Amino acid sequence: MGLFNSLRGELIDIIEWLDDTNKTIVHRFERHDNEIKNNAKLIVRESQTAVFVDQGKFADVFLPGTYTLSTENLPILSTLKGWKYGFDSPFKSEVYFLNTKRFTDMGWGTPNPIIIRDPELGAIRVKAFGNYSFKVKDPKLFLGEISGTDGVFTIEKIEDQFRNFIVTEFSDFIAESKIPVIDFSSKYNEISAFCNAKIKPKFECYGIELIDLLVENISLPEELEAMLDKRSSMNIIGDLNSYTKFQTANAIEDAANNPSGGASEGMGMGMGFAMAQGMVQNVNQQANQENQNRQTPPPLSKQSNYYYAQSETQKGPVSLQDIENLINSGTVNKDTLVWKEGMADWMTAVKIQEIAGLFGSIPPLIPK
Repeated sequence: MGLFNSLRGELIDIIEWLDDTNKTIVHRFERHDNEIKNNAKLIVRESQTAVFVDQGKFADVFLPGTYTLSTENLPILSTLKGWKYGFDSPFKSEVYFLNTKRFTDMGWGTPNPIIIRDPELGAIRVKAFGNYSFKVKDPKLFLGEISGTDGVFTIEKIEDQFRNFIVTEFSDFIAESKIPVIDFSSKYNEISAFCNAKIKPKFECYGIELIDLLVENISLPEELEAMLDKRSSMNIIGDLNSYTKFQTANAIEDAANNPSGGASEGMGMGMGFAMAQGMVQNVNQQANQENQNRQTPPPLSKQSNYYYAQSETQKGPVSLQDIENLINSGTVNKDTLVWKEGMADWMTAVKIQEIAGLFGSIPPLIPK
């Protein structure tokens, strides 16, 4: 941690901070009465920033490097203190070290299920989790908005607030996106990108840069997952006959491996084979019936369909009853060409046996 010699003789103060926690964001350098001597050494390591604060006001900021403190490299503090020609006596000032490294593998998750309306499954509950990383982007803004005068500020003091930002924006997006739940796993990149763009400005308001927010998983209720598993299984099974044969083979193997032992083992094997044989017979009967149903053509329709010519245009199909009506109306006469399935060519209506008899029932025309 910080090292300071309070002796005012020949020794020079050394102001530095060594972080051994990997979780500390802000550390206030502690020393007796906050006194710093002229020409004190300030050591700011990589991934650190040092901020001087005088009586609650931000003063000078130091990036990584080694500095000998004097009026020249403390211009803001010199102004606040009213130093015109340098200083010889110790002065009081608070020094805050900020850890500017990237804090990784920060977890987030929905503490309670989010209710969304799926276009296919209706209202359902989902939960999600993921991770993100961040780092301090504006040390002064972070000190002023978050840590304040806290001597030691760790990630545990801020991660709940960050998690709330993420969960709120994630919940709004999922509820409004209308993405089907079965497509969630293929949309993680899109969801993560949206949340990054939406949440970054909230982090920046506190001097923090949000980096690489990721959605790792969106989970469904167990009963819904079981239902989707059944649906997927049925789609995979596809052919019920093949699936039944597969189950039969498993039953034969289970029966053969019956651990009863001795005579009971033989009996178990025999019963297993008998059961399997019966199942095979049932499956075969079912398969034969299905094959027979597929191979047997449908019964012929008792109603023939006819086509007739009118003004060189094909009309139909019509039934025999329709032909009779057309004859009665004068649309079809003995010389009208007619065709039906099975005929080699068109024929006049009077030459088709079942139609020729219909003309005899037409009364003769009334003479004028």
